[in-house]
Amino acid sequence: MSEQEKNCRICTSNNAIPSSEYTGSWFKLNTFDWLGDLPSTSLSGNLVEIRFKNTRKGFYQNVNSIRLQRGDIVAVEASPGHDIGIVSLTGNIVLIKMKKSKISPGDDDFKKVYRKAKQVDIEKWEEAISLEDSSMLKARKIADDLKLNMKIGDVEYQGDKTKAIFYYIADERVDFRELIKVLAEEFKVRIEMRQIGARQEAGRIGGIGPCGRELCCATWITNFVSVTTSAARYQELSPNPQKLAGQCGKLKCCLNYELDCYVDAQKDYPDKSIPLETKDGLVYHQKTDIFRGIMWYSFDRESTVNLTPVPVERVTQIQDFNKKGLKVASLIDKQMIVEEQPPDFEDVVGQESVTRFQEKYKKMKKRKKKRKK
Repeated sequence: MSEQEKNCRICTSNNAIPSSEYTGSWFKLNTFDWLGDLPSTSLSGNLVEIRFKNTRKGFYQNVNSIRLQRGDIVAVEASPGHDIGIVSLTGNIVLIKMKKSKISPGDDDFKKVYRKAKQVDIEKWEEAISLEDSSMLKARKIADDLKLNMKIGDVEYQGDKTKAIFYYIADERVDFRELIKVLAEEFKVRIEMRQIGARQEAGRIGGIGPCGRELCCATWITNFVSVTTSAARYQELSPNPQKLAGQCGKLKCCLNYELDCYVDAQKDYPDKSIPLETKDGLVYHQKTDIFRGIMWYSFDRESTVNLTPVPVERVTQIQDFNKKGLKVASLIDKQMIVEEQPPDFEDVVGQESVTRFQEKYKKMKKRKKKRKK
């Protein structure tokens, strides 16, 4: 049984949200309902958020005033037919989510929630899910035979098995009219092709980042902000594309998380591109500890040997002297000597020792030898 089928069976057995161990493709971009303990009001206008496979979500109108709670499986309006989804949010939190997504609650084009899913609906839904992996592999083979420069990354069947959405990635424009005809004949359903980017594909597939946590695009990011190399430069990060790239091959989204703090801290910093003039020669900037306010300089532009830490205030002072045509005798002012701060923690129990387990192992060996004697 696949992960997707397992998730569906858990949902249908208790009609509630599964436990944390079942967090497959149907439970991405989870949202915490921090208004759940408060009494619900009529402000939301019977609007609910419904989640579908992977990162696809939508807002629907509960026109029949069905009593819905988070985790209920429902049949909703689709084009054509109906789709099956899981209620992810209800109540006033929906309005806040819509405001964040810049969607007006007064719009009349919200699709409707028909009913809670019946057993027949759920069985057909499970059948549709079981077809997705095989359909994706067949579609990839067909696209390859047609020599189309595209990659089909995911397939999602509608709950009533009348329509299939094929998600694909392409570097350039692709004429897939012939592909749609072949797919429609092969699978006997209505075909919809939807192009996504590399970041969206990573969010749909999911994975673990180098930080050891699940990918942000699969857990909470709903809109992607452009990430540029200037974000890495502001944070004094190494311009190594292998370290800066995420699972999607693009620059990591987390480069933007602390960018504002770094930009704020460097507002009053002197220009790094200007070398400092001393009586011993020119010194060039190599790196900066932004939050400690220290800049490192060396006499060789291309080498980081014999670095000298200089406080930001001293660098500004030297640049002012240089503008007046004066050269300083030394980079360091005795009143501004940079002292290395000792660490604010102490390894009391030896947790940082690499050989801490070996000592315990030796003691255990000695005890065993004594017992044998």
